[in-house]
Amino acid sequence: MDRRLSRAARRVCAGLGLTLALVAGALAPASADAGAAPADTARTEGDAVRIMPLGDSITGSPGCWRALLWADLVEAGHTDADFVGTRPGDGCGFEYDGDNEGHGGFLVTDVAARGLLVDWLARTEPDVVLMHFGTNDVWSGVPTETVLDAYGVLVGQMRAQNPGMRILVAQIIPMDSDRSCATCGQGVEDLNAAIPAWAEAQDTAESPVLVVDQWTGFDADADTYDGVHPSGSGDRRIADRWLESLLPLLA
Repeated sequence: MDRRLSRAARRVCAGLGLTLALVAGALAPASADAGAAPADTARTEGDAVRIMPLGDSITGSPGCWRALLWADLVEAGHTDADFVGTRPGDGCGFEYDGDNEGHGGFLVTDVAARGLLVDWLARTEPDVVLMHFGTNDVWSGVPTETVLDAYGVLVGQMRAQNPGMRILVAQIIPMDSDRSCATCGQGVEDLNAAIPAWAEAQDTAESPVLVVDQWTGFDADADTYDGVHPSGSGDRRIADRWLESLLPLLA
């Protein structure tokens, strides 16, 4: 754990005490996709900004970039940031707001086809979505255009729940073809190359769609432990990229 993280953890445990009814379910370990946490949906004026991390195992199992990002937001003074989702967080070495919508093994195309996001949104009512989704689709050989169509379905569902939804979509982290599938490396590149134009077409003033580059500079050898899932250094890189894009929205 780096010194920056230690400072954030001490502030969390000591100074913030924490205003963390947020943390309630965060320390319970979560298996692949069992034990969905009950969601609180009561909203009042002046509520915290509700942020949904959305994706597959890179987001949810354990997805410790979320813990780092939450600690960074607290350190930056955003103690009102409330991570939301129907799933609790895994242990990442310190207390944090672990709620998320990261479902190990899920394909974004399947989530769109089955309408699963509609219920997750209704139960958690996010204001901001951080979406890193599509790794399993690439591994399964799903064409880029099909993945983008699924992204569009999810954006429509987000806006049906909240017309002012702010949507951050990641160009996903690379995969090592030697440790995943032979076509995975190129598949990720193809998807990421297509995301900016897709996002521009989806973007509106009321509900912006912002691209977050999680791909550039991410080393699948050094920053993953298996060619797919982020290691400690990968979690740090992912958290930093989300933070850079989130801070202007929360200012």
